[in-house]
Amino acid sequence: MTAEANIETIKRVYEAFGRGDVDYIASCVTDDVDWASDTASDAAPWYGAHKGRDGVGAFFSEFGEAMAVEDFTPLTFAANDNDVLTVVRFRATSRQTGKVASMQLHHWFRFDGVKIAYYRGTEDTAISAAALAP
Repeated sequence: MTAEANIETIKRVYEAFGRGDVDYIASCVTDDVDWASDTASDAAPWYGAHKGRDGVGAFFSEFGEAMAVEDFTPLTFAANDNDVLTVVRFRATSRQTGKVASMQLHHWFRFDGVKIAYYRGTEDTAISAAALAP
Protein backbone atom coordinates (compact mmCIF):
# COMPACT_ATOMS: atom_id res chain seq x y z
CA MET A 1 0.00 0.00 0.00
CA THR A 2 0.98 3.59 -0.39
CA ALA A 3 1.38 6.06 2.43
CA GLU A 4 -1.72 7.91 1.24
CA ALA A 5 -3.82 4.73 1.17
CA ASN A 6 -2.68 3.80 4.67
CA ILE A 7 -3.61 7.26 5.98
CA GLU A 8 -7.05 6.88 4.42
CA THR A 9 -7.48 3.52 6.16
CA ILE A 10 -6.61 5.08 9.52
CA LYS A 11 -9.01 7.96 8.88
CA ARG A 12 -11.77 5.40 8.24
CA VAL A 13 -10.79 3.51 11.41
CA TYR A 14 -11.01 6.75 13.41
CA GLU A 15 -14.42 7.51 11.87
CA ALA A 16 -15.56 4.00 12.86
CA PHE A 17 -14.33 4.63 16.42
CA GLY A 18 -16.39 7.82 16.48
CA ARG A 19 -19.56 5.93 15.64
CA GLY A 20 -18.72 2.95 17.87
CA ASP A 21 -18.25 0.53 14.97
CA VAL A 22 -15.73 -1.91 16.45
CA ASP A 23 -16.65 -4.55 13.86
CA TYR A 24 -15.37 -2.25 11.13
CA ILE A 25 -12.15 -1.61 13.03
CA ALA A 26 -11.66 -5.37 13.52
CA SER A 27 -12.15 -5.88 9.78
CA CYS A 28 -9.15 -3.60 9.15
CA VAL A 29 -6.67 -5.66 11.20
CA THR A 30 -4.83 -8.91 10.54
CA ASP A 31 -6.00 -12.09 12.25
CA ASP A 32 -2.96 -11.96 14.55
CA VAL A 33 -2.74 -8.19 15.08
CA ASP A 34 -0.58 -7.04 18.00
CA TRP A 35 -2.59 -4.17 19.59
CA ALA A 36 -1.53 -2.40 22.79
CA SER A 37 -1.19 0.78 24.75
CA ASP A 38 2.53 1.32 25.22
CA THR A 39 2.68 1.69 28.98
CA ALA A 40 4.07 -0.08 32.01
CA SER A 41 1.06 1.10 34.01
CA ASP A 42 -1.96 -1.05 34.81
CA ALA A 43 -4.09 1.91 35.92
CA ALA A 44 -6.54 1.63 33.02
CA PRO A 45 -8.47 -1.51 32.07
CA TRP A 46 -7.52 -1.17 28.38
CA TYR A 47 -3.78 -1.12 29.09
CA GLY A 48 -1.75 -4.14 28.11
CA ALA A 49 -1.34 -6.32 25.03
CA HIS A 50 -4.32 -7.45 23.00
CA LYS A 51 -3.88 -10.09 20.30
CA GLY A 52 -6.02 -10.79 17.27
CA ARG A 53 -9.40 -9.41 16.29
CA ASP A 54 -10.98 -10.59 19.54
CA GLY A 55 -8.27 -8.71 21.42
CA VAL A 56 -9.07 -5.53 19.49
CA GLY A 57 -12.73 -5.99 20.45
CA ALA A 58 -11.73 -6.44 24.09
CA PHE A 59 -9.55 -3.31 23.98
CA PHE A 60 -12.45 -1.16 22.76
CA SER A 61 -14.92 -2.80 25.14
CA GLU A 62 -12.63 -2.16 28.12
CA PHE A 63 -12.07 1.42 27.02
CA GLY A 64 -15.74 2.11 26.31
CA GLU A 65 -16.90 0.70 29.64
CA ALA A 66 -14.49 3.00 31.45
CA MET A 67 -14.57 6.25 29.46
CA ALA A 68 -17.03 8.46 27.57
CA VAL A 69 -15.21 10.26 24.75
CA GLU A 70 -15.92 13.97 24.33
CA ASP A 71 -13.19 14.86 21.82
CA PHE A 72 -11.17 12.68 19.49
CA THR A 73 -9.71 14.96 16.83
CA PRO A 74 -6.80 13.82 14.67
CA LEU A 75 -4.35 16.71 14.42
CA THR A 76 -1.72 15.28 12.08
CA PHE A 77 -0.79 12.20 10.08
CA ALA A 78 2.63 11.03 8.88
CA ALA A 79 3.17 7.88 6.86
CA ASN A 80 5.36 5.72 4.68
CA ASP A 81 4.43 2.55 2.81
CA ASN A 82 4.18 0.51 6.05
CA ASP A 83 3.52 2.87 8.94
CA VAL A 84 1.12 5.63 9.95
CA LEU A 85 1.83 7.91 12.90
CA THR A 86 -0.83 10.23 14.28
CA VAL A 87 -1.36 12.81 16.98
CA VAL A 88 -4.90 13.06 18.32
CA ARG A 89 -6.48 15.66 20.61
CA PHE A 90 -8.39 13.64 23.19
CA ARG A 91 -10.81 14.36 26.01
CA ALA A 92 -12.90 11.79 27.88
CA THR A 93 -14.75 11.45 31.15
CA SER A 94 -14.50 8.45 33.46
CA ARG A 95 -17.89 6.76 33.64
CA GLN A 96 -17.22 5.77 37.26
CA THR A 97 -15.68 8.92 38.73
CA GLY A 98 -16.87 11.71 36.44
CA LYS A 99 -13.30 13.01 36.22
CA VAL A 100 -11.95 14.26 32.90
CA ALA A 101 -8.81 13.16 31.06
CA SER A 102 -7.58 15.61 28.43
CA MET A 103 -4.35 15.11 26.47
CA GLN A 104 -2.74 14.38 23.13
CA LEU A 105 -2.53 10.74 22.09
CA HIS A 106 0.18 9.35 19.83
CA HIS A 107 -0.66 6.35 17.67
CA TRP A 108 1.60 4.10 15.58
CA PHE A 109 0.03 1.71 13.10
CA ARG A 110 2.10 -0.77 11.07
CA PHE A 111 0.55 -2.38 8.02
CA ASP A 112 0.99 -5.83 6.53
CA GLY A 113 -0.39 -5.30 3.05
CA VAL A 114 -3.77 -3.61 3.39
CA LYS A 115 -4.41 -4.59 7.02
CA ILE A 116 -3.14 -3.20 10.32
CA ALA A 117 -0.78 -5.76 11.88
CA TYR A 118 0.59 -3.70 14.78
CA TYR A 119 -0.67 -0.80 16.88
CA ARG A 120 0.89 1.07 19.76
CA GLY A 121 -0.76 4.00 21.46
CA THR A 122 0.85 6.30 23.97
CA GLU A 123 -0.88 8.68 26.32
CA ASP A 124 -0.25 10.53 29.56
CA THR A 125 -0.86 7.62 31.92
CA ALA A 126 -0.85 9.88 34.98
CA ILE A 127 -3.80 11.83 33.57
CA SER A 128 -5.69 8.63 32.76
CA ALA A 129 -4.94 7.15 36.20
CA ALA A 130 -6.11 10.33 37.94
CA ALA A 131 -9.38 10.32 36.00
CA LEU A 132 -10.05 6.69 36.87
CA ALA A 133 -9.04 6.86 40.56
CA PRO A 134 -11.87 7.24 43.08
